[in-house]
Amino acid sequence: METLKNVLLVLHIAGFAGIIGGVMMQMPKVKEGTAKINGAILHSSLLQLVTGLALVGMAYGMGNGDFVNNAKIGVKTVVVIAIVVIALVFKKKQNVSAGVFGAIGGLALLNMVIAVMWH
Repeated sequence: METLKNVLLVLHIAGFAGIIGGVMMQMPKVKEGTAKINGAILHSSLLQLVTGLALVGMAYGMGNGDFVNNAKIGVKTVVVIAIVVIALVFKKKQNVSAGVFGAIGGLALLNMVIAVMWH
């Protein structure tokens, strides 16, 4: 079970890296007017959502539910759902503004800060 938890944690962190990487890939295209939500952003945000929920489910399943900070998990879940919604809303647009990418990247960074700083 510990191995599965570690694999999920690595995938969760890879989801964060994918969101940030996807945003960074599109930033040069904003000036050209061809920036759009790529698969890296959408799929990585879904990966973060699924692996995050799986990690919490595993904690409860392994009897460690007393150590789960439900408020922290709730806030992180809302933030990642916001990223998924923004990605889905703007997925079909041919030209996405820098503000959208800033919001997605900022929310991803916020989620990381919450994960590290909130005890």
